[in-house]
Amino acid sequence: MANGWFERQVGRLLKQSAEGDTISTEETDARSILTMLEGLGLAMIETGQATNDVEETLRLVAKVYQLEDVRTVVLPTYVMLQSTTAGGEVRVESARQGGGRLDQTGAVETLIGRALRREVSPAAAVAEVARIRTAKPRFGPVVSLLGHVILTVGFGMVIYPTLQAIWVYAVLGAGVGALVLLARRFTGLSSTVPVIAAFGVTLATTLLLVHVAGDEPLRIIAPPLVSFLPGLTLTIAAIELTNNQVIAGASRLVFGVAQLLLLTFGVFAATTLVGHLPTAAPQPLLGPWAGLVGVALVAVGFTLFMSAPRGALVWIFLSLALTYGAQALGAFSLGAGLSGFVGAVVVAPFTRFASHFRTSPPASVMSLACFWLLVPGALGFIGLSGVAQGGAAGLHTLATAGISVLSIALGAIVGISLSRDAGRLARLARRGVSRR
Repeated sequence: MANGWFERQVGRLLKQSAEGDTISTEETDARSILTMLEGLGLAMIETGQATNDVEETLRLVAKVYQLEDVRTVVLPTYVMLQSTTAGGEVRVESARQGGGRLDQTGAVETLIGRALRREVSPAAAVAEVARIRTAKPRFGPVVSLLGHVILTVGFGMVIYPTLQAIWVYAVLGAGVGALVLLARRFTGLSSTVPVIAAFGVTLATTLLLVHVAGDEPLRIIAPPLVSFLPGLTLTIAAIELTNNQVIAGASRLVFGVAQLLLLTFGVFAATTLVGHLPTAAPQPLLGPWAGLVGVALVAVGFTLFMSAPRGALVWIFLSLALTYGAQALGAFSLGAGLSGFVGAVVVAPFTRFASHFRTSPPASVMSLACFWLLVPGALGFIGLSGVAQGGAAGLHTLATAGISVLSIALGAIVGISLSRDAGRLARLARRGVSRR
């Protein structure tokens, strides 16, 4: 959300107060509700929610507050609202660039839950959105850097678990994490950081580290770049496209592919400078336990790097472990290309079920972590990098990545439908019991 959004809303409210003699109370209340919907929509976009979910949520909140003539158009970076009751005013507001932290994601979902129960006034909701937007992260830069290192090691343990590669992941993860934190402080560098990171990681790997870690350099390069991999972006794009959100899905898809191309350009530039990507003898993989250890490290890294809410670590680990287990089962029974479908199916039912426990964070906090673990972005990056080198294997990997993204999106839709149907059946059952 743009920094001046809250200030503009305060100005609108003051203007409405000055015009109190000419504007009816009903219209003033409708404008306040419209402002609340605008803030909630922007906050949901910034925390990585699909546009179809944002539109549905805004319509539900408007119905609760009895402003049912609201027209909504939601794009990945914009929210547009109009209400006849509010004087026909058209609201068009842009969201800030970059995704929100997990503590912000949880706070937004909690606020939306209160709004759906009508436990908060429109003015209080606007103030709470502004507070969430400007809230400081739970952890400072040093802890965030440590989180990125742990996240990189965990991601590497899932992709390519060898004993020799662990310390390589840690060193490269520290370097990339420092770049990420630098880009957060100097936002003008954000567009160039993926290229610089990919170039530096590829150069260090090919010149110094590949013979230590073993196997193909691309398997070593992908984990340190985990914070740039647009797996979540591509998955949400596929979900939007399958929900007939054509403009939003297509634009988000183009953005995700552009991120992959930036990373690929960095790899290509480093490869051109070196002359080739050397390979080394493959190292023996660690046992099946390495994947579970990697999942645990990903949970810890996520909690620290993405500033998860208090008490969320255990629940994030449980959701990640369940997703990883379901994905492994899918790979065994259906193959690697469709394994993401099985993993994504369990995300929504489990996270919605777990969110009912008092100590659990909101469902969106757990589901966002799960979609990161499903790794379509890593597959796409390796595939595009292979294509840039002219390798036929890269085309096969890229095709597998595309199938994986689509299967994850379809699995997420099926899982959401199952959890919603289960919720409706539970409500109907409670109503039947109460009537008796």
